[in-house]
Amino acid sequence: MDDSLLEGGGWPEIVRKIRARTPARLLTGRVGAAYRTATQMDLRHAHADARDAIRAELDLPNQFGDEFIKQWGLFEVSTEATSKDEYLLQPNLGRSFSDSSRSELLRRCAPRSDLQIAVGDGLSVTAIVAQVPKLLPTLCDGARARGWTLGQVFVIRHCRAGILNEIGELLRPKVAVLLIGERPGLATAESLSAYMAYRPQRVHTDAERNLISNIHARGESPERAAVRILDLAAHMMTAQCSGTRLRTEPQLPE
Repeated sequence: MDDSLLEGGGWPEIVRKIRARTPARLLTGRVGAAYRTATQMDLRHAHADARDAIRAELDLPNQFGDEFIKQWGLFEVSTEATSKDEYLLQPNLGRSFSDSSRSELLRRCAPRSDLQIAVGDGLSVTAIVAQVPKLLPTLCDGARARGWTLGQVFVIRHCRAGILNEIGELLRPKVAVLLIGERPGLATAESLSAYMAYRPQRVHTDAERNLISNIHARGESPERAAVRILDLAAHMMTAQCSGTRLRTEPQLPE
């Protein structure tokens, strides 16, 4: 690669278009065998952001604000993981609610809704803080416009995707949606995922779930993600299944 192209901005148009469409660090140039200083610093900054996102603890009032919490009636429950270290080292603990949280959910959430939305910190508190305030209102408004009943939204501390099964067992919604922070990487620490399942049960595996991932500014926008989540939920309700049994592409005539 000729680094003089970087100096003069003389990339061919096709290369400029490719670089503009991806956050990947393509053709960044080098000095000898090493990255340029700016690239090295950018990588270190991204790595620090990723570490911070994983280690951050959920703090509803400071991260979402009292007004947003009041507007959506948000409250916090937790899994069996009692600390961040325990959550990271023992993933299974993040797939079940604590006893007190089960009681709280049964007390505060009406069962058998059409759509039950939960927010989980997952592996990036940064992601839920960045995306949920934009995504949740659009998602709830769209669900109501379709005439669906909505369960009370709640937030889960030290959460793994498998908690969907217990949400299904406790609250028995038609479709459960978990908005959860993705594992952060060097492209972004603000990427959110939406795990979804039709009538999830404790015995279900990953094969019964669907996923819409990479919800962030340079990926799937929250507005577009809301439409996709709602369309997929409607498809699940019609087909009465989710996961690998759910055909998400039109069937061709035989």
